[in-house]
Amino acid sequence: MVAMAKRMKTFQIILSDPSKTFYCGGDKVSGRVEVEVNEVMRVSAVKVLGLGCAKVEYAKGKQRCRQEAEYLRYEEELRLQDQPTDSDGSVVLRPGNKYEYMFGFELPQQGQLVSSYKGKFGYVQYYVKALMERPHQPPLECKKPFEVEEPLDVNTPDLLSPTGGTKEKKVTCMFIPDGQVSVNAKIDRRGFCEGEDICINAKFENTCSRIVVPKAAIIAKHTYQANGRTKIFRQKLSSVRGNHIISGMGDAWQGKVIRVPKIKPSMLGCNIIRVEYALMIYVHIPGSEKLILELPLVIGTAGLGSRSNSVSSQEGSVSNASQSWVSLRMPSEPPSYCDVTRDCCLDQPHTPLLDDFDGDDSPIFMNAPTFHFPPPPVYTEAEEEYSGNAHMLPVC
Repeated sequence: MVAMAKRMKTFQIILSDPSKTFYCGGDKVSGRVEVEVNEVMRVSAVKVLGLGCAKVEYAKGKQRCRQEAEYLRYEEELRLQDQPTDSDGSVVLRPGNKYEYMFGFELPQQGQLVSSYKGKFGYVQYYVKALMERPHQPPLECKKPFEVEEPLDVNTPDLLSPTGGTKEKKVTCMFIPDGQVSVNAKIDRRGFCEGEDICINAKFENTCSRIVVPKAAIIAKHTYQANGRTKIFRQKLSSVRGNHIISGMGDAWQGKVIRVPKIKPSMLGCNIIRVEYALMIYVHIPGSEKLILELPLVIGTAGLGSRSNSVSSQEGSVSNASQSWVSLRMPSEPPSYCDVTRDCCLDQPHTPLLDDFDGDDSPIFMNAPTFHFPPPPVYTEAEEEYSGNAHMLPVC
């Protein structure tokens, strides 16, 4: 490696459009291989390879599970223009000159590739590799990765149709029946893009003796397959919550909004890695397992179809700010007493009235959080005049 650094000044791959963030099936990948040397060097051949593969690797006990799938392989031998070659095809590179080997190849058509991906137990990677072969010496190589994103249109009739479901759970306490909890939910479609809002219509009923809390979350499910084994990794991406529901009562969501965060599109075409999404609507029941209803989602690429303009910007609407506990802030200046009683009421829809954890060990009793009111308005002090009489300023 040290010897190579001494002999080579530059050996790198530069793509024709460095600003291009990703390629699609059928696009052309082109560029050049730049070479500069510090001393005279004979080169037998310079080859460029376009490679793309998916790889899964994880441990299952003492066994290492590994599997690969190839999606791209291209190879070409490059030639220098206006450069004399010997009878065996080799060329001599000399210091002070910059040599450029041009290359270009087309990616397979759409549907034959899978999008680039990097996960906990596997990845899908594409890159261009250049090999410099020298007589009686090991070849030199350099790599340049590039991203591939396969378009996924969510404007199909199947993904534009509504979906929903119903779930119920019987609750017991010390093997004694304690009523049940049920949920009936529906969304208007299954296909969404990054930044779009999912509107949830749901009804919840609670006939058990406990206080329950309805919630919703977008879940990513990563499935890895290797050596005939399957490993699944689930990840919560974003969530919202509703009001607590006391015993014998119910609640309804009319267009409850949860926004699709910045995530990769669904990956459904890979043989060994699969990325799926779901909207999980669930009810937190203290002292019992959650009641869970999952509705499958398909996340597509932005900018496709008639809904491309509906993708919200990052500076989007602030109408959802009131749906977060974080957004409940106090005014910076002391308010009047009437404002305090109106704005700081504990009946806000997202005030957490329970110690609500998503773990299995969650308390069953109510524990109201500490809530500090702002200080009362400050009264101005009396200003003494030179005559000795005090002049009282009006109260703010």
